[in-house]
Amino acid sequence: MKHFVYILKCIDKTLYTGYTTDINKRLREHNETKRGARYTKSRRPVELVYLEEFPDKSSAMKKEWKIKQLSRVEKIKML
Repeated sequence: MKHFVYILKCIDKTLYTGYTTDINKRLREHNETKRGARYTKSRRPVELVYLEEFPDKSSAMKKEWKIKQLSRVEKIKML
């Protein structure tokens, strides 16, 4: 199973970082359904701006945590 960490750019130019095993389904959820994150529901549409694949959940979750510790400026540099 593939594990992904992703960053979305919201309509208000804010960034949202998340984890999933199915990026297409998750992106659809963020943009079209009630299952998207509470944060992105009021900031649609969202655009995928970063995607990284990992072999296991543990390494993906560690990367997600590291990204979430970055400032907005650092995240933009990373992109």
